[in-house]
Amino acid sequence: MGRLDNKVAVITGAASGMGRATAVRFAGEGAAVVVADLNQEGGDAAVRDCKEQGGRAVFHKTNVESEGDIQGAIEHAVREFGRLDITYNNAGIAGALGPLEQVSAENWDRTFAVLLRAVFFGIKHSIPHMRKSSGGSIISTASIAAILGQAGPLVYSVAKAGVIHLTKCAAVELAKDRIRVNCICPGGINTPLLHKHVPGGEATTLQLLQIAQPLARPGTPEDIAGMALYLASDDAEWVTGTAMIVDGGFVARGNAFAQQSAFEVPGKWSGPSFEKD
Repeated sequence: MGRLDNKVAVITGAASGMGRATAVRFAGEGAAVVVADLNQEGGDAAVRDCKEQGGRAVFHKTNVESEGDIQGAIEHAVREFGRLDITYNNAGIAGALGPLEQVSAENWDRTFAVLLRAVFFGIKHSIPHMRKSSGGSIISTASIAAILGQAGPLVYSVAKAGVIHLTKCAAVELAKDRIRVNCICPGGINTPLLHKHVPGGEATTLQLLQIAQPLARPGTPEDIAGMALYLASDDAEWVTGTAMIVDGGFVARGNAFAQQSAFEVPGKWSGPSFEKD
């Protein structure tokens, strides 16, 4: 018996990184998964990985800046698999980079559209379907940058703080429907979203992450997938409104590791990890 047998999940940003690792983990635990992402090639590969784990999976091309795309991914899950039990609002970008005085209004708004407004859409359109199933689990990706200053790009950090508060407010409102709402705050996870901005790329990033936190190894997408599995499963049936920190002890040590320097590029925009900036 898998921990997610007979459950249906939608995961945004599931073509790579933490989303992909979570999709594969969910599929291996018995869930049917909708891989929702802009990246068709990566999404198709993630579907194949899910099926290799014995799970069911389909790809839905999704731009999380579009409410219709997010609603479409959720409706695809219901149409294909008959219900919705889990929504993981995971898609992310670094977004607006550089000092605050050099951030354009356009880049501010788009960063919030991807990192915060999309989470609102994911929660909003999950509610009626989860209510029909007598409950469900909504998970979103926040960040330790929402908790610590100087732990990520400024606009990104503020948007992720919004994810934490939206999580708490939605959890209270939806508790009567047995819909649990939680978020995950990853620390330094070795994904393209992080190492694409570090001089020296992935090799240098791995060296930095090796010493960035008390548990002296880089974080992996699988570390986040493990927490997402817990929150999605019935093991967490009395857990809601939480921001679960998965960071190897980074926040506990209180050391705002100098990630900021990698993002101090005046006026720059950083989009999805599979696209060149």
